[in-house]
Amino acid sequence: MSSGQNSGGLMSSAGLVRYFDAEDRNAIRIDPKTVVAFGLLFGVLVIVLNSVAF
Repeated sequence: MSSGQNSGGLMSSAGLVRYFDAEDRNAIRIDPKTVVAFGLLFGVLVIVLNSVAF
């Protein structure tokens, strides 16, 4: 590969990194603990429903 060619790796993703790092005032903010708690409760619900089905 010649030194004049751009591989496009990091430079092509730099705009996406800036886009996703931007804070939006209208965005929904969910605490990570809430997401983990919801996942655990959902898993317990699935286990309970599977045990009731038999």
